[in-house]
Amino acid sequence: MNCSFRRRSVPGGTVLDLQNGSTAEPSAPEADGGPADGSPGGLAPAPVRPYAIVAAVFGALYFLYSWVQYEHFRTPSWDLGIFEQSVRAYAELRAPIVDIKGPGFLILGDHFSPVTALLAPLYWVWSSPLALLFAQAALFAASAAVVGRTAQQVLGSRAAGIALTVAYGLSWGLQEAVKSDFHEIAFAVPLLALTCRALLLGRWTAAVAWSLPLVLVKEDMGLTVAMVGAVLFLKGQRRLGAALAAFGTAFFALTVLVLIPAASRVGQYDYWAKIEKGGDGSQVSFADSLLGAFQHGEKWEMLLFLVGVTGFLCLRSPLMLLVLPTLGWRFLSHDSNHWGMFWHYNAILMPVVFLALVDAVRAVRTSPRPWLVAYGRVAVPVVTAIALVHALDMPLRELTRPDTYRTDSRTLDARRAVAAVPAGASVETNVTLMAHLTGNHTVYWVGGAQGVHPDYLALDLSSGWSQPVTDPVALAAQLHPEARYAVTAMAGQFAVLKRQ
Repeated sequence: MNCSFRRRSVPGGTVLDLQNGSTAEPSAPEADGGPADGSPGGLAPAPVRPYAIVAAVFGALYFLYSWVQYEHFRTPSWDLGIFEQSVRAYAELRAPIVDIKGPGFLILGDHFSPVTALLAPLYWVWSSPLALLFAQAALFAASAAVVGRTAQQVLGSRAAGIALTVAYGLSWGLQEAVKSDFHEIAFAVPLLALTCRALLLGRWTAAVAWSLPLVLVKEDMGLTVAMVGAVLFLKGQRRLGAALAAFGTAFFALTVLVLIPAASRVGQYDYWAKIEKGGDGSQVSFADSLLGAFQHGEKWEMLLFLVGVTGFLCLRSPLMLLVLPTLGWRFLSHDSNHWGMFWHYNAILMPVVFLALVDAVRAVRTSPRPWLVAYGRVAVPVVTAIALVHALDMPLRELTRPDTYRTDSRTLDARRAVAAVPAGASVETNVTLMAHLTGNHTVYWVGGAQGVHPDYLALDLSSGWSQPVTDPVALAAQLHPEARYAVTAMAGQFAVLKRQ
């Protein structure tokens, strides 16, 4: 085979490349003063532009899916309405009161996610639930660029970097999160990607800096920060790692034992009940929760797909320690929504497992086991192929179907129901119409407006989150026996009632 050599300079020194495209492994690490164990190699060049382009494509696809879902009233849960109310409050410089959770409910007493206040300036420009969906799409897309560019820098191959950008962008965890509308974990995804990148490149101070804001994303993320400290400790940064682990653990305790209870009406962190109470509401000991953690097939299926999407090679990286806190509380939870591959809970695991794969591919290059070296050489194309095949049965596939964009009679009826509620009125509604009413109404959840009598009830009589209703007036009397409501508009499966 004919090939020639050329000299190439990288931040860690000068290496020789084969002109046929292969690269030699750089020798010197780039780090904050150099890592103690000397493991991170020098960086191959990796221009930002190719990854920004691929990420922008994914961001457009994520937002297109979210926009179509919103415009056609396919919102899967009440969360978009909840975050819309809280971010709108921040934008109006008010306390984040979320009436959907109950009249006057302070959302910081439910989950500790002050990071969502960063979206307030976006609301000054674009005051719509679609702004939240756009922000999430952009944050997910940004994480894809970080993952792909890091792969090229560490592995020295643009083909590998672009391939992993595609595989990551199509990953089931991100797609299910997009399908689930907006959640605060949108901020954690790029932060974790940047944290793992810094760990791979031996930039210890940067790893700390990127991980610290995670404690403002959600209360459980303090334990993930503690695991970043554990990885730093294993990498030889003992004092820095121990300090970060202590901080993450302490902030987790502060949040769930002090901050959330102080903001909560009941004076405690309600989500302990997900571990302490079984599906039937009975009290369950921690030991029973621990034993029950391994008894449901959905949990094992999720775990299998989590590591299987990387060809199981991610298990060779210490970065996998970062997934343990999230997997831990989900396995202990008795809420079946936390167990499987659906909803948004797996999105924060995706940057970790994909960059753990990058770490492992680099590590196995010097393995004394020939089969492992060979597997490392084909891991990236195998993982990309897995992602492409799996994507054939994932949410973004719906964008290729004409029916996805068709405005059916149900959508038209829902729009009529929303239009029948005057701006500024208070309204009690269920999931289907909720996020479409929060912008210019005081919105309550059906059955969650105790002590108040909303001006209107806007009901999806076929809502999957409540029993099908045949008599909306009877339901209104059941919800508010001290008030009287009359139907003012009927549109297919939707009914609007006004308080008399």
